[in-house]
Amino acid sequence: MCAMIKRMSPRVSRSPYPYLLALFCAVFLISNITAQKGVALGPLITDGAFFLFPISYVIGDVIAEVYGFRAARRAVFTGFAIAVIAVLSFYIAIWLPAADFYDMNDTFAAVLGLLPRIVVASLTGYVVGQLLNAWVLQRMKDRFGAGHLWARLIGSTVVGEFADTLLFCSIAAAVIGIDSAGAFANYVAVGFLWKTLMEVLLLPVTYPTIAAVRRAEASV
Repeated sequence: MCAMIKRMSPRVSRSPYPYLLALFCAVFLISNITAQKGVALGPLITDGAFFLFPISYVIGDVIAEVYGFRAARRAVFTGFAIAVIAVLSFYIAIWLPAADFYDMNDTFAAVLGLLPRIVVASLTGYVVGQLLNAWVLQRMKDRFGAGHLWARLIGSTVVGEFADTLLFCSIAAAVIGIDSAGAFANYVAVGFLWKTLMEVLLLPVTYPTIAAVRRAEASV
């Protein structure tokens, strides 16, 4: 009987791609929630996702470098679909009448009731930034070859992160408390420089991760 069940069980792929995709989507989904909070670190203005969101670009780089632009594009749109489902689920759960014993409905709504402008800003910046990141990485690889990986990783991040940060801030500025040109410039500059710096600091992790994923794919 056990042997029969074993034969009938579907083959589980050993490819790292599903795990990278799951982590990529999870980071984006969590960032969508934490980005609602405006954060002031001394004179620097940013949001509550500043420490997590750059990791999505590192994962996106790994996917684009190993699997190519089409696989990266699939990951981006999968994350987009999951985020939309999550937001709709939040709104439905908030709209449903609370039970008599549940006295935290206002808190629940405050935490998960993502403001429409934040949602639009986050999704727009995410899609455009991540697609640009993957596209630039692939184009640089096609044009200059597989060498100088560090230059491709940083160059693609510079383009993708700048577009992401600029679009998000342009759409969501009023909601997160940015009410002047100076604060806007501060937010964009800090977000862009911080995310690019994170890419540079994480290069010692990105390099072996890409190598490990390639080895895993070669053994599948």
